[in-house]
Amino acid sequence: MKRLTLLLATTAFAFPALAQTSEHQEQDRTSRSTVHGDADADVVITAPYVADLDLLAGTSVVSGDELVRDIRGQIGDTLTRVPGVSATSFSPGASRPVLRGFQGERVRVLTDGLGSLDVSNTSADHAVTIDPLTAERIEVLRGPAVLLFGSQAIGGAVNVIDRRIPRAVPENGYHVDAIGTYGSAADERSGGAAADVALTPQIVLHLDGTYRKTDDLRTGGYILSAPLRAEQLAIAAEETEEGHTEEAAEATALANSRGRLPNSGTETYTLGGGVALINDGGSLGFSVGYYDTKYGVPERPAAGHDHEEGEEEEGHDHGAVTIGMKQWRADMRGEVNVGGGFLDKIRVRAGYADYEHTEFEGPDVGTVFNSEAFEGRLELVQADRGGWRGVIGFQGLTRNFSAVGEEAFVPPNTTDQYGLFTLQEVNLGKLGLEFAARYEHTDVRSNAVKIGLDEDAPLVRVDRGFDAFSGAVGLSYEVAPEVKIGINGSRAVRAPSGEELFSNGPHVATQAYEVGNPDFALEKSWGLELYARGRAGPVRFQISGYANWFDNYIYETDTGEMFESDEFELPIFQYLQADARYYGIEGEISATLLRSGSFSLSGNLVADYVNAELDDGSPVPRIPPFRVLAGLDASQGQFGGRVEVEHSTRQSRVATFETETPAFTLVNASLTWHPFGEKRETALILSANNIFDVEARRHASFTKDFVPLAGRDIRVAARISF
Repeated sequence: MKRLTLLLATTAFAFPALAQTSEHQEQDRTSRSTVHGDADADVVITAPYVADLDLLAGTSVVSGDELVRDIRGQIGDTLTRVPGVSATSFSPGASRPVLRGFQGERVRVLTDGLGSLDVSNTSADHAVTIDPLTAERIEVLRGPAVLLFGSQAIGGAVNVIDRRIPRAVPENGYHVDAIGTYGSAADERSGGAAADVALTPQIVLHLDGTYRKTDDLRTGGYILSAPLRAEQLAIAAEETEEGHTEEAAEATALANSRGRLPNSGTETYTLGGGVALINDGGSLGFSVGYYDTKYGVPERPAAGHDHEEGEEEEGHDHGAVTIGMKQWRADMRGEVNVGGGFLDKIRVRAGYADYEHTEFEGPDVGTVFNSEAFEGRLELVQADRGGWRGVIGFQGLTRNFSAVGEEAFVPPNTTDQYGLFTLQEVNLGKLGLEFAARYEHTDVRSNAVKIGLDEDAPLVRVDRGFDAFSGAVGLSYEVAPEVKIGINGSRAVRAPSGEELFSNGPHVATQAYEVGNPDFALEKSWGLELYARGRAGPVRFQISGYANWFDNYIYETDTGEMFESDEFELPIFQYLQADARYYGIEGEISATLLRSGSFSLSGNLVADYVNAELDDGSPVPRIPPFRVLAGLDASQGQFGGRVEVEHSTRQSRVATFETETPAFTLVNASLTWHPFGEKRETALILSANNIFDVEARRHASFTKDFVPLAGRDIRVAARISF
């Protein structure tokens, strides 16, 4: 709490500057009453102290009608149409973004620049505690976001912008947004509403709430993948030969199961409120929010069976696994307009979260996970001096984590992390130069670490400290008006997490015995990126090619071995460390094909590919295959429509004990109506996804072989804004 006190004191010290006034700032702080922003906006507002942050050349923004159309229960599934983005798709209730093949501890999910302060980065079965229904816009930052947000962003970051702490005074004294959706694949019913009210000309109150409920997901094709179907059919044949007709019928039915994915329903609700003082000297605001969700975890079918008659089956019958999760969160944001010769603004951001999630085995409580975390940022934004601008900042994070229960696979541990960073931009006309640096110190410690797989192994204390230095430099050149090319080089360093260091136990939700290594070293990478982006007449484009070379790359893989005890028989997944190499390309191009009066026709093409292998030449686990998406958009006055085709190729480059993922093609279509005019936010959207009801699986998912994607899904979404 010392950091929180320091940050609050800094804000209080600078707060008298809020009394400053200017006519220009009065215009800037008036809202234009938008809901989710402008989908065509080019500037990513995470780093407003830099006009265009080319070090993060691969940036995308999802907002407006696009966000409403693509909203799903989890942030990962909401963003899968963005270049370079896939999702973990562990279950309908838990799905995190995958950026350029990176996931987990290498991708930070943020809300307004601070971490989600949950434990979604520690395991794929853990949901992200941010409801996309509350989002105004979502920013996807690919590249060395480690420089801005810490070593857990070594592969990129996703930043969700909401208005829980108001940023502007509503133009008419109030602003109300409401979104409702229905999806047929899971009988999804969801809705959310938010209101901003100006209590005085300078004080704004915000209230919001959301609710979502889904039944078991209806899928396209078979529930089980071809290898698991073959496994079950082999079991059925063997049981038939042994005369066990009932067991044979059960295995056959499982192999041929279609339709609903058992135990995949969800129920989520959120509540939040905030207040902010906004005037020409800056702003100061506070908010509090509550997130509550319960979701099922589909079970992988067992591969084994008993051959001896009368022999009782060994092992522990978990029952259906569900996860109940809740988080209380408090946030503060302050900004002071200094307007001096060197400093332009001082920004302070802080967040505290009390998190708990319980893994239920049938009606019984299995394991309870608790996390208490605080994160704060202080940014000193430099004034533009002859084309030179930048920021100097401090970031601190502390997390206390514990797990209680028979299947507490991670011992209680504490992580303390602080970092100093700077980003600088020099504008030399057509030539631009950027450089950044970050120093970060991390302490990870636990008093109860078990070494080895022996259940009677003594518990020892482990205290690891890491010093990480990261940096980047970028050079860009404007080859034509609104067209820029550039090259970036980076050195990124990440400290291993508590889960990677200390895991050693059964994890019922992932149905694996997970083993870490307390002796892991720093993970280090060199990165190189070439990019071109801009606008030429009716064409807009963004293309990036990149490569990363890792030393001491940490990854989790199936060892092919089983952990057996009186209660468990689980596959062993172990964290290992080796050198690795990533390279890939991603891009998006869009163009206006026809314009006649109020009618316009445009098209866009998205493609991405990543190749990753370890130093022995074997593929890195769970890397998405080549994907291409092509779409046509048409609009006529208040009406708009889109048709798109997405093709994901077969992934045959697989790690040991990993199965291949077949290719699939999804065809989607949508219609949009703006009843009060095309420039107004209010809209009604009708969409059909996976129209031909195909079987589709994401290779980045741990559960892809028994958790396919949704089948045909007819969706209706309504957004009202006034």
